[in-house]
Amino acid sequence: MFTPTILVVEDDSAVRQGIVDALTFSGYEVISAADGRSGREAALTAGYDLLLLDLVLPHFTGFEILEALQSQRAGQAVIILSARGEENDRVKGLKMGADDYVVKPFSARELLARVDAVLRRSTERQALRQTYEISGRTIDLTRAEIIHDGQASELSEKESAILKYLIGNPDRPVPRDELLRHVWGIDPKRIETRTVDMHIAHLRKKLGDQSQSILETVRGRGYRLSRNP
Repeated sequence: MFTPTILVVEDDSAVRQGIVDALTFSGYEVISAADGRSGREAALTAGYDLLLLDLVLPHFTGFEILEALQSQRAGQAVIILSARGEENDRVKGLKMGADDYVVKPFSARELLARVDAVLRRSTERQALRQTYEISGRTIDLTRAEIIHDGQASELSEKESAILKYLIGNPDRPVPRDELLRHVWGIDPKRIETRTVDMHIAHLRKKLGDQSQSILETVRGRGYRLSRNP
């Protein structure tokens, strides 16, 4: 069963810990950052499904993080955590791509309801588009196939899931451990396996990617699906 991962960027330690505890108790995987610098880095490079973002942060503000997401990770689901009375800031955040906002102080029940709603909408948005054109190849996740030079290659369930995850995390290397957690649902610390490497090799064959310029290996960092090799 797929478990969503949520990134929490909040500089107030008590608020941050309360959010982390509530999300963890509800079954979510949680990553947290305590300031704008580490939050921006995590927002652009970590594997997660939803960002809970405070606007007033040291080093980089929430707006600066939203701006970076717009250019490097467009479409990322975000909920703004804002103080009461910051209406103009909330409006600005929504215009910059945020999906929702929660006004502080908020209850765990309200936050969890907003999280569930945004994750559901995000999943529905992703489901609308299931065909992708990449370097002359057509990846059709609905039909579970890759079409290259007029020939269709059938995709297995895991191959489709790998491609969907890589497409959803563009322009960054995705580590093997992250794929094991999100695609296979297993803890990489408790298992030694080359199943990811085998599936990547099969995908390259079906993509006609002998040069590994489409499905790249970034040494020491993971795999990346390149749009323009």
